[in-house]
Amino acid sequence: MYRKASLFSFWSSQHLFRIDFRVLPVILSLMCISILVIGSHSSEQGVDSLMEIFKSAFVKKQIQFFAVSIGVFIFFAGIDYNKLREWVWVIYVLAVLALIGLFFTDSIARVHRWYRIPLIGISMQPAEYTKLAVVISLSWFLEKRKDRSQDWSTAFFSGIIVGIPFLLILKQPDLGSALVLYPIALVMFYYGGLNPLLIRLMTWFGALVLLIVALFFLQIVSHDDLRPYASRVIKEYQYDRLNPNNHHQKASLTAIAVGGVTGTGWNKSEYTGGGWLPAPFTDSVFPAFGEEFGFLGLLLMMVLFYALVYFSFQVTAMAKDHFGRLLSAGISVYLAMHILVNVGMMCGLLPITGVPLILVTYGGSSVLLTMTALGILQSIYSRRFTY
Repeated sequence: MYRKASLFSFWSSQHLFRIDFRVLPVILSLMCISILVIGSHSSEQGVDSLMEIFKSAFVKKQIQFFAVSIGVFIFFAGIDYNKLREWVWVIYVLAVLALIGLFFTDSIARVHRWYRIPLIGISMQPAEYTKLAVVISLSWFLEKRKDRSQDWSTAFFSGIIVGIPFLLILKQPDLGSALVLYPIALVMFYYGGLNPLLIRLMTWFGALVLLIVALFFLQIVSHDDLRPYASRVIKEYQYDRLNPNNHHQKASLTAIAVGGVTGTGWNKSEYTGGGWLPAPFTDSVFPAFGEEFGFLGLLLMMVLFYALVYFSFQVTAMAKDHFGRLLSAGISVYLAMHILVNVGMMCGLLPITGVPLILVTYGGSSVLLTMTALGILQSIYSRRFTY
């Protein structure tokens, strides 16, 4: 009996009654939006009624992902997040090894991003889990170095923790996932009290990159004119992603425009339904939803996302210990950046990089990671009066 009690002492069902219940309807609403979009665009024959969407293999698999992820959410909401300290290096090393192992597997769509799991017929994307591993590891390290936070040695080792996964993800190549780590690190460095000069340098560098991207996508600077100079620094296919006039960008804007204010109606999209919009229930789920439900539908979606991020940052404000504050800040930025980057690239403001729209884009890796992160947030929230 004692062994059983000690084994499960880190998990408490009592804390499940102390979570922020406001987040639950937001999560479930976003999941319903995901099923609607996937059901509308994943069936080759189309569907005649709302109930027929459950015949789609993609819808069935997404519902399975959601069911498993809800269990994961409950588990991590009940677990004591402080126990994550004991597993930091195991989590980090496994994440790095998973990224390295990708280069010894067969490529999928000419990139090394996924592991195929044959017995259950799904693919796993280690880059998604690595983001959370970096947040946990960095939170642990910055808490440990709290008294020496402004030493340059702290900045150096923090950079190593972020830099190794960043380079491995960039090598896959997966520019979008790699770049998401940058704002996560910046905000966590700020909350960790690192040297203000480093924070300013990172902020100005990030602002400079955004300015260069804005010059391209606002077409103030010609994409073709700078090609000879850019090709000396980056590869041709990488530079082509900065082209605001590629088909994917134009198709996304067209789908949103076709939707107008109220949309064409569910399962009545002619542009997306006709196959003109690439990846309508994965990368392009935002414009696909916009065509069918219009500006009002997209506004509702953005309100839900705003609420999710707002509740997440409230956890950061309420956290009573340094580790919980860093952990919740990193997770909150992770959620916010996935929303901003995906919506930004679908609205023609950022290059197409394949960053998923959390809880809406089809796929198990993103859903499981997001619900794990949200569960950890609720673990911090439910223990806000403990310290």
